[in-house]
Amino acid sequence: MPSLSESDRRTALRLARTVVVEAVSHRQLPEVFPREGIFAEYRGVFVTLHVRNRLQGCIGVIEANEPLGEAIVRCAASAALEDPRFAPMRTDQLGELSIEISLLSPMEPIAAESIEIGHHGLFLRLHAQRGLLLPRVATDHRLTREEFLEETCRKAGLSREAWRDPEARLFGFTCEVFSESSLGEGT
Repeated sequence: MPSLSESDRRTALRLARTVVVEAVSHRQLPEVFPREGIFAEYRGVFVTLHVRNRLQGCIGVIEANEPLGEAIVRCAASAALEDPRFAPMRTDQLGELSIEISLLSPMEPIAAESIEIGHHGLFLRLHAQRGLLLPRVATDHRLTREEFLEETCRKAGLSREAWRDPEARLFGFTCEVFSESSLGEGT
C-alpha cells in the first residue's frame, strides 16, 4: 500500500484540524473537503488528539466503508466530542491541540509469536467482542508481546488470556503514522 506524499499528509492533518475546530466551536462539520486521489480511497484510519501532550481522544475505523476524506472528517469530530473515555473538547483547549493520523494497512491473520512490537498493531475478535490497539501503544507503554496481547483482550472487554481461546481471531496490521509535530504543522 503506497504511503502518502508529504502534501497529502499536510492536507489530511489540516482537514482534521479544521474538523475539530468547527465541531468544537460551532458543532458543525465542513461541507467541503478533499474527495480526490488518496482521499477517495477506502482505508482504515485513526485520528488521535492530544492536548498539552496528553491523550484527549482517539477514534478510528478498521473496515473502510467510506472514502478516506469522509472517514477523517467523521473520526476527527468523534475524537473531539464523542470518545467515551474523555470529556468533550472545549474551545479553550484548541490552542494546545496536536493531531496525529494513523492509516491502517489491511488486517491480516497473525500468530502470536509473529507479532513485532512497534511494527504491528493488533485486532482481536472473540464472538461479538472486539479490541484494537495501534502499534505505538506497545512502545509507549513498553509492553512485551504477551502484555500487548493481554491489553488487546482487555480493550475488547475480555479476560487477559482470551487471546489463547481457540475461537479467538487475531489480526495484525501496520500503520503509516504522521502528526502535525512531525511535519511542523499545527497552531
